[in-house]
Amino acid sequence: MSRTRFAIAAALAALLAGCGGGDMSDLRQYVEEVKSRRSSDIKPIPEIKSYEPYTYRPAGRREPFAPAPRSREEEEQRAATGISPDRDRPREPLEQFPLDSLDMKGTLVSGGTVYALIRDPEGVVHRVKRGEHMGQNYGEVVDITPSEVKLIEIVPDGMGGYMKRAAEIALE
Repeated sequence: MSRTRFAIAAALAALLAGCGGGDMSDLRQYVEEVKSRRSSDIKPIPEIKSYEPYTYRPAGRREPFAPAPRSREEEEQRAATGISPDRDRPREPLEQFPLDSLDMKGTLVSGGTVYALIRDPEGVVHRVKRGEHMGQNYGEVVDITPSEVKLIEIVPDGMGGYMKRAAEIALE
């Protein structure tokens, strides 16, 4: 046991001997250089302006959260398109999911009808044919190819009306 203590003490003495006595002139020179640098002026804190509350007085003004009034030509254009989703139609199972969460797994031909095999986020595989709907934007299946399902969606146009938009789900 005394040999172990002696070996440990000798190792510690050797380590401590390496820590002292080196030339530290470059370190002292750097510290003196940093101390001799001139300090820069600190900009004063900007003055904070006091808050002045604004009270909305609706006399003669439009409601601030109501949609902006449309021009006559916008109204005519909206009426001319006549595009709107059929809200009276019963919703189909795949209309509860966004299109980007649906995966095409393949196609199937049965009795001359082409079906797409679509897997929903819950893992259930559905057979879909032309004319059926899927996606949350009233997407109607217009074509099924071996590599994709093509749809036409009815989406808001940003002016209170609707427009048709093409979409597809590609085979994984």
